[in-house]
Amino acid sequence: MFKHFFNLQWKSFFRSASFKTEIWIKILMGLGALYFILVFLGLGFGVYFMIEEAELGDPLRVVNQYAIYYLAFDLVFRYMLQKMPVTNIKPLLYLPLQKSQVVHYSLGKTVVSFFNWTHAFFFIPFSIILLTKDYDFLNVVGWHLGFMALIYCNNFINILVNNKDSIFYIFAGIFVLLGLSQYFEWFDITLYTGPLFDKLYDIPATTLIPWTILLVLFVNAFNYFKKNMYLDGGLATKTTEAKTEDLDWLNRFGNLGTFLKNDIKLIKRNKRSRTAVIMGFFFIFYGLLFFTGAVEVYDGPFWRVFAGIFVTGGFLFSFGQYVPSWDSSYYPLMMSQNIQYREYLSSKYYLIIIATVITTILSSWYLYFGWEVFAAVLVGAIYNIGINAYLVLWGGAYVKTPIDLTSNKKAFGDKQAFNAKTLLLTLPKLVLPMVIYALGHFLVSPLVGYILVAIVGLLGFVFKNKVFAQIEKIYKKEKYKTLVAYKQKS
Repeated sequence: MFKHFFNLQWKSFFRSASFKTEIWIKILMGLGALYFILVFLGLGFGVYFMIEEAELGDPLRVVNQYAIYYLAFDLVFRYMLQKMPVTNIKPLLYLPLQKSQVVHYSLGKTVVSFFNWTHAFFFIPFSIILLTKDYDFLNVVGWHLGFMALIYCNNFINILVNNKDSIFYIFAGIFVLLGLSQYFEWFDITLYTGPLFDKLYDIPATTLIPWTILLVLFVNAFNYFKKNMYLDGGLATKTTEAKTEDLDWLNRFGNLGTFLKNDIKLIKRNKRSRTAVIMGFFFIFYGLLFFTGAVEVYDGPFWRVFAGIFVTGGFLFSFGQYVPSWDSSYYPLMMSQNIQYREYLSSKYYLIIIATVITTILSSWYLYFGWEVFAAVLVGAIYNIGINAYLVLWGGAYVKTPIDLTSNKKAFGDKQAFNAKTLLLTLPKLVLPMVIYALGHFLVSPLVGYILVAIVGLLGFVFKNKVFAQIEKIYKKEKYKTLVAYKQKS
């Protein structure tokens, strides 16, 4: 039976509408997976010697000490990116199949997920190194199997809490606070969790505990999906009380105000758009990796400009890059009306400007790290408004991925949102400001580098009408391709 399901899945993969047009993206994703595999392999073989060279203590104990953050990050990463087990049951209704068979197959797909087996490229090499360093064989096996069970526990926890945003935000917030508490030496959770992971090595029999937890999670996930596996479950709609918002103060802007009202309501009422805005807000703290010296690789003047772009461009990158996909559910209706593309695009542009200004104000606390740091934030905001705002709108013409506004999955993007043209447009978004800054930095001074980046951003305002005219032409050219893509369901 599993072979039958596998054959159906294989045919669905090759017969999907996006297979031929997006095959190179699948190849690119394969190369990305290969990169992560190599990274895990490098850590697996090298982390023991890096810890030993740094004289931090017993490498195994050090890994156990920080394993809680490894597992927490894995769970958060899964929640944001891992696809849930989905099986189209409608074609199976006529076949003599039991619910349990379908559910077992759906859950089995997650077991062989990249998010699970990729960890083996770290734990297997690390376990081999431990054995070569005269660690006890049975103890290492117990430790390895214990962590294997914990990784799969994350897999089924992610399935059970899927789409429960409140749980996700609480969990992520707790571990961010724990990380900050340890960094500022207020409270160190690793003093309590480290010894627990040490038990997996010291007492191999304790590996039965995580495996028991894994079994309980699997049974709960199986029962949940089996209980809710019926056709009406996917057709039923959730009834909620309707609320109206006039936002009359935007009426003074005419048609532009109408589009702005629609966007504001879209953000407030839909899960996916709210998630994008929230994730964009967290970009504000991305600069801490660059401005505090926390990551040695990023400790350089050029990276400050890069960080400034991201700190003030969270909304631009998380929300702006999916214009017009946010309107995909009613885009055909919009295109049948007497709507000017210029007004539609202008509303998105001003929404990005407003969000960027608000983000820049909220980032004022970077003054604590010095004027150069805040200068990077300010010029990043100017460049985002003057250049990147146009680029994301331009790139949106080639992003033909319909968005499910009721789901927050893929909140960080979709593979179909990337193609050769959007990838090329990434260069002027991120690389160009660093190059411009480098010219001023090397030829004159860091201040001149910041001024040059700001000037390029201000030039965007000067040529606004000409740029919008070109973007409007591109949208008109791609209009019918976009309409066809938004009607495509597979």
